Amino acid sequence: MIEALLKERILVLDGAMGTMIQRLEFSEEDFRGDRFKDHLCPLGGNNDLLSITQADAIKNIHEEYLLAGADIIETNTFSSTSIAMADYQLEDLAYELNYESAKIAKAVAQKISAKNPDKPRFVAGSIGPTNKTASMSPDVNDPGFRAVSFDDLFEAYYEQVAGLIEGGADLLLVETVFDTLNAKAALYAIQQYFQDKKIILPIMVSGTITDKSGRTLSGQTVEAFAISVSHIPLLSIGFNCALGASQLLTYIKRLSKITYFNTSVHPNAGLPNAFGEYDQSPKEMAALIDPFLNQNLVNIVGGCCGTTPEHIRLIAQSVAKSKPRNPQIKTHA
Repeated sequence: MIEALLKERILVLDGAMGTMIQRLEFSEEDFRGDRFKDHLCPLGGNNDLLSITQADAIKNIHEEYLLAGADIIETNTFSSTSIAMADYQLEDLAYELNYESAKIAKAVAQKISAKNPDKPRFVAGSIGPTNKTASMSPDVNDPGFRAVSFDDLFEAYYEQVAGLIEGGADLLLVETVFDTLNAKAALYAIQQYFQDKKIILPIMVSGTITDKSGRTLSGQTVEAFAISVSHIPLLSIGFNCALGASQLLTYIKRLSKITYFNTSVHPNAGLPNAFGEYDQSPKEMAALIDPFLNQNLVNIVGGCCGTTPEHIRLIAQSVAKSKPRNPQIKTHA
């Protein structure tokens, strides 16, 4: 269904989960809840854990984004792999985190869709990059060292994919890709799960350009990144995070010229200030999104760090007046 809708209109992705959680000012005790009150290491800041300990809060955030006009909401699972959860000594919780997060998002999406069947809502299983990189060494004195292997990543991602799909995700979003080797492990895990369970779901991939060099952290250009992940059929390819809309425009232009997949963008609300906060107002950001729409560069638009339901509301209003990009069948040769 979502493939057909993308031919008709631009779809709206939700905004930042972390920004909305920070507004709630949860304490260490809130993150722990009753279940983890005696856990041995600090849990404050483990936003994904809130899908278990503060499920109503996560549900309400999803609902706010849907009511603002989002067609697609992302599960609260950006760091829900055994690799990332090791920081909190919660590796064994990975499957449950993904399952419960997808279940929460699915219930809200179904509730809002039922009120307006002409505007179906979708749940994207959020698959983050983990906190380790397979392409680079974290030790400047040992460039050959790797903190994680491809096989480690594959196993962690397979577990995450299983939880997301079995919890009800409609599609999968491999996002904020700073190392394409990590992303390829995620894509391999997705394909293996599909093969094992004899199912297929749409897959989105979204990289991150880390600075004005126009490259990912692992050194790939826009074109190299696109080629590296285009070996499997994707619903969309795009960029998110690190930069604001004005900085990402050039790179989305380049991407839209070379890919036959749908394109997506979900930028930050500008660049962070000296305190790591995002000052770009919803009105300012919506104006900066307009060139993407006017130039027919995108098929999916949303927000990343610093964005809120009000940002998404104004973006959705702009999107409603615009036509989607028409991907041309072409090769990367």
